[in-house]
Amino acid sequence: MNGREALPNKGGGGRREGGGRHVPVMLQRCLDLLAPALERPGAVVVDCTLGLGGHSEALLSRFPEARLVALDRDKEALRLSGERLAPFGDRATLVHAVYDELPDVLGRLGIPRVQGILFDLGVSSMQLDEADRGFAYAQDAPLDMRMDQTAGVSAAEVLNTYPPGELVRILRAYGEEKQAKRIVAAVVREREKEPFTTSARLVELIRDALPQAAKRTGGNPAKRTFQALRIEVNGELSVLERAVPAAVKSLDVGGRIAVLSYHSLEDRLVKQVFAAGAATTAPPGLPVVPEQYQPRLKLLTRGAELPTEEEIAENRRAAPARLRGAERIREDAG
Repeated sequence: MNGREALPNKGGGGRREGGGRHVPVMLQRCLDLLAPALERPGAVVVDCTLGLGGHSEALLSRFPEARLVALDRDKEALRLSGERLAPFGDRATLVHAVYDELPDVLGRLGIPRVQGILFDLGVSSMQLDEADRGFAYAQDAPLDMRMDQTAGVSAAEVLNTYPPGELVRILRAYGEEKQAKRIVAAVVREREKEPFTTSARLVELIRDALPQAAKRTGGNPAKRTFQALRIEVNGELSVLERAVPAAVKSLDVGGRIAVLSYHSLEDRLVKQVFAAGAATTAPPGLPVVPEQYQPRLKLLTRGAELPTEEEIAENRRAAPARLRGAERIREDAG
């Protein structure tokens, strides 16, 4: 893997092996978390974020009796991973879909419940390393950032057309950018002269807009703005808000879910869904908690697990990864 700076990405990227293959982030830990559910005969596992297929290939290899359903919104990722997973034949079903569409996908395939679900959130190395996708702020590229390049608005359209107040909200909410007002004021001033089309111009504008103290901490000063734009363009948090509860409902009792996230906003959403599922909903003071109020989930990780120092040394894109897992232990009430 080259040494250039890049956005936090999904582990399906990871470092390259010989032949261009990728080693996913926290792969062994993900497999171990899901193993008790996937060693059952006839198990179905869903990779909600296929990417280049690193996790999916490992799942199919480790659990030879399991069937895989894999989703991705990126058609190029589906094409490349389809080649990678071809040796597994009809054990792998690849679907062009966003992961909040999981219930519809399973319905079309006639699969009522699944035994394992994996999310590996963020941007894949393929998307980061292809300059024309516009995700990486350390190389000049068209400001696109769409994971599915056949749909939606680009990052350039967001920068050039959104009202200033909305841009400030996006940078603060999705990038946790304290200097959002300064950056947006500069963007609005510059877009009136000429619309934004490339990442280099935006990076330069951010560097010029920030005070010196803000540029001395936290790595590349553009990373928070690029993260915010990417999340807005792809609707990542709103999709995730729908996707994780839907995934939990799709799990069979005894089924397991593992989620790798790469920034605090994603991890917070996952934590909230898992915590709610693992809590009793009984009114306080009941001497015995009836079945309908019992927890539906059992947490499999103590907080969020982090990659090892060795893995970060081998693949620096693993550094921001946070892994959470849960097991479905009861049906929903009613």
